[in-house]
Amino acid sequence: MKQSYLIKNAQIVNENKVFKGDVLIEGEFIKEIGENIIPTDDVLMVDAEGKFLIPGMIDDQVHFREPGLTHKANIATESKAAIAGGITSFIEMPNTVPQATTQELLADKFDIASKTSYANYSFMFGGTNDNLEELLKTNPKDVAGIKLFLGSSTGNMLVDNEEVLEKIFSSTKMLISVHCEDEVTIRKNTEEYKAKYGDDIPVKYHPLIRSEEACYLSSSKAIELAKKTGARLHIFHLSTEKETHLFRNDIPLEEKQITAEVCVHHLWFTDADYDKKGTHIKWNPAVKTQKDKDGLWKALLDDRIDIIATDHAPHTLEEKDNVYTKAPSGGPLVQHAVPAILEKVKEGVLSIEKAVEKMSHNPAKIFKVEKRGFIKEGFYADLVLVDADKKWTVDKENVLYKCGWSPFEGVEFSNQITHTFVNGNLMYNEGIFNEEIKGKRLLFNR
Repeated sequence: MKQSYLIKNAQIVNENKVFKGDVLIEGEFIKEIGENIIPTDDVLMVDAEGKFLIPGMIDDQVHFREPGLTHKANIATESKAAIAGGITSFIEMPNTVPQATTQELLADKFDIASKTSYANYSFMFGGTNDNLEELLKTNPKDVAGIKLFLGSSTGNMLVDNEEVLEKIFSSTKMLISVHCEDEVTIRKNTEEYKAKYGDDIPVKYHPLIRSEEACYLSSSKAIELAKKTGARLHIFHLSTEKETHLFRNDIPLEEKQITAEVCVHHLWFTDADYDKKGTHIKWNPAVKTQKDKDGLWKALLDDRIDIIATDHAPHTLEEKDNVYTKAPSGGPLVQHAVPAILEKVKEGVLSIEKAVEKMSHNPAKIFKVEKRGFIKEGFYADLVLVDADKKWTVDKENVLYKCGWSPFEGVEFSNQITHTFVNGNLMYNEGIFNEEIKGKRLLFNR
């Protein structure tokens, strides 16, 4: 019989409130939330005095590299790092090898995850210039959405045929997530800097190559197309202040047809960090200026931006330490994203209620995830306990990613995740993992 748990005396954070209480977990679900819940003999008590209890983060954008790129990462290693970092569910992108651009290849990824993922999982189907028929077979009940790359930062999945793009936007009712950077602008900028520096372009020019103009041009076009066709559009990883003005905050989230995400690295780093971090903070879209970072925070706090995600995209250090044109973009983040945002809570940048809204509640609402993202009776017990006064420093010894490094190395956090429950199972307990149990496939109320 499955172990039941009673979390006692937690500071529960849910739906814009923080209140002291107990949570009883029976089976996979939250059975009861209240004060002074009396345990039965078979219930295991977890003392949460002085700790926050938050719903597990739903990370709507990760690259776990399986199949085909497993020298960098795999679903087992990265989902393990995710639960240690308070992420209990993830949505993974299609640009693996082979790419998830047929229903059969998508099913293969679900099969791998069912055997190896410690967190709950879903995958996006990848749109290309020539797979519309296959794309339309995607089941909205058990697949997170459609992913389109409108900038070719990640292999040959660039959708640059405008006629095809309009057909995709017009033909599917599924949520379409997009990577927005204008390819023509980027190629032109790249050639200019290569003419000057060859392959060894100083990385500080990355945000000028993958520029504000490239981002805005692509995002504004995608939004224009969504308005024209009525498509349900979600724009990934905004990186510029200028783009934030394309989004609305005057209607409830549930009524928005066009939503936006920002990633942890664009909220944490700026172009001033390139001198020290180099290609280790080379992402697409690029980390840009302090003005951009400030603008992203402002838009997140006033609800023009709806979700915080990671875009976790590991590469080996050997790959990252190449010259600019050969160093791939992306970095590992799932273990450190929640602590990084909670550090900003401590600094007074945002409230813990707002952090939970952006990391847990809103992804559940936007993707219509079934019974997750909230601390509610009858919902899956995907729960995270945080000691808000426990200091630790990120270093190579405590990094769990298969690639073995983190852009946060050397950062001291003053909060630490102590327990993570996934579907009512205590999967992470003060550094100890339960490796016997696996996560579940996410389902969607569509």
